[in-house]
Amino acid sequence: MKRTLATLIAAFVSVAAYAAPETYMIEPSHSMPRFEYSHFGYSIQLSRFDKVSGSITLDRAKKKGSVDVTIDAKSVNTGSALFNEHIQAADFFDTEMFPTITFKSNKVKFKGDKVASVEGELTVKGITKPVTLKVNSFMCMPHPMVKKEACGVTATAKIKRSDFDMAKNVPYVGDEVTLTIPVEAIKQ
Repeated sequence: MKRTLATLIAAFVSVAAYAAPETYMIEPSHSMPRFEYSHFGYSIQLSRFDKVSGSITLDRAKKKGSVDVTIDAKSVNTGSALFNEHIQAADFFDTEMFPTITFKSNKVKFKGDKVASVEGELTVKGITKPVTLKVNSFMCMPHPMVKKEACGVTATAKIKRSDFDMAKNVPYVGDEVTLTIPVEAIKQ
């Protein structure tokens, strides 16, 4: 009887812990949002941002959550210092006036126990547009190095540069941009 009662209490505590919202802080060294676009039709160019911060809150029992991500637009990394400066200019990211890019959401959609998509608002150059991130992979488990629960996600979306006042060289340089956002986050 004691063992059964202890098992029930342990199960209840486990369910109660699972039912509470959990907040995860983005781990910046394993979270590098990237973007790709057609360059004159010759190739697909791939660039990334090296500095990102934010949080993800999940209530897996209620299948709800929120996401708050801030990207340092000045950390854009194209692989070329000269081109990094070029796309930080007013025609593109205008990082002097708009040093950050943000994504905020209170609409996390689940399919079963896994996050399937995140609907939110992307702000680039002071322009905010609705964007749905499709989640391609999602996993939470104890992190082997930091000994805390961690979640990892990779999400994608397609946007148009012209929607964010960055239409220079369209249509030669593609207007459609694919965002890929790989994030790892540690439970707080």
